[in-house]
Amino acid sequence: MKIYISGISGTGMGPLALMAKKAGIDVCGSDLKKGAIYDELIEAGIEVKIGEQDGEFLCEKIEEGVEWFVYTSALPEGSIELEYAESAGLRISKRDNLTEFLVRKQKLKMVAVAGTHGKTTTTAMIIWACLKLNLPVSYVVGSTLGFAPSGSYDLGDEYFIYEADEYDRNFLKFYPWLAVITTVSYDHPDIYKTPEDYEDAFETFRMQAENVLDAYGEGPATDQFTLAGEARRQDAAFALGAVLTIYTDLMEQGEASLPDFDEIVQILNEFPGVGRRFEKLSDGIYTDYAHHPEEIKATMEVALEQAEIDKKKGVVVVYQPHQNTRQHEVQDLYYDAFIGAHKVFWLPTYLTREDESLPILLPMDFINMLDNAEVAEPAELNDKLWQEIQKYRDDNYLVILMTAGPADGWLREKLLD
Repeated sequence: MKIYISGISGTGMGPLALMAKKAGIDVCGSDLKKGAIYDELIEAGIEVKIGEQDGEFLCEKIEEGVEWFVYTSALPEGSIELEYAESAGLRISKRDNLTEFLVRKQKLKMVAVAGTHGKTTTTAMIIWACLKLNLPVSYVVGSTLGFAPSGSYDLGDEYFIYEADEYDRNFLKFYPWLAVITTVSYDHPDIYKTPEDYEDAFETFRMQAENVLDAYGEGPATDQFTLAGEARRQDAAFALGAVLTIYTDLMEQGEASLPDFDEIVQILNEFPGVGRRFEKLSDGIYTDYAHHPEEIKATMEVALEQAEIDKKKGVVVVYQPHQNTRQHEVQDLYYDAFIGAHKVFWLPTYLTREDESLPILLPMDFINMLDNAEVAEPAELNDKLWQEIQKYRDDNYLVILMTAGPADGWLREKLLD
């Protein structure tokens, strides 16, 4: 089988391409720019065309026998590659159809981690612990990992750890052996028109799973974890539960002995982090993917604890909202999101997949609603903001950027200059 992936080098598609390659599938693809997984793809011997996706490279690969076109949800409307794939009669699908195919083909037990917040970190923690304990797992995670590739598969693996995204109802394609559901807090109003619709999707996902770990009731115990931030400790508790479930299954098969509980807890307490989830870029400067008020509160908790541990004066936030459509749904939830911050620089919303009938909300529209509005001010991605970041870092503050948009790349470039 030959598969072509459009948008192959990003954190969503790249790890899946790596897994397909290891599963013996001939895979290639294209991307406008070199994404976070580009180097891993090249090292694995996967052919990648970077630049304008004008269909020329795809046509070459169709002549060589490509039969399945897989594309990212971020593919723009009117994509030339998609049009070529349709006209050539290729099988066409998004990422999760390929994921489901690979899991079924390789007869893997899926550990699917879902939730509005915390799913990337929880997924990465499960991967971290399983690798440390030499458990037979393969995985795909939607971010970069400092301790391992973003995707891995070896013959003989029994379990597949996967970050199952609810956007576009993607996670409903799966019937996991184990579903881990971290949180359910209304999001993606462009897909789910009401909170009830959103909750119903998670309930369906729960019902499709053979086993479930979720946050209902009191949630998992976190007292044994020493990581900064209650949200991070809860992620670790979910990861512990998943690892113990895998161990139980292996023990029932006679393939493992009783695990050392304290050893697993210690391994999770040593978790080194994951790309863009409270990722340390340099001394005193962090970046995080938080772009929903609930995520921001959890990240603020982590940042405030870390600042205290590092003996910093306080926390300074640079925030870039993501998607104006989402902001119209969640703007009333920001009132206490930045409690504890010394300063907040509020950037214009990063616009993508928008409802053009909605007016664009401005930074002051949000700031005026904050309980601590006096600490916040509008800002732009420019040299003035960079000077402010440097000033606060030099004055011994912890500075954290929260964004799902291009501000992350801007900050990384500034740190390289």
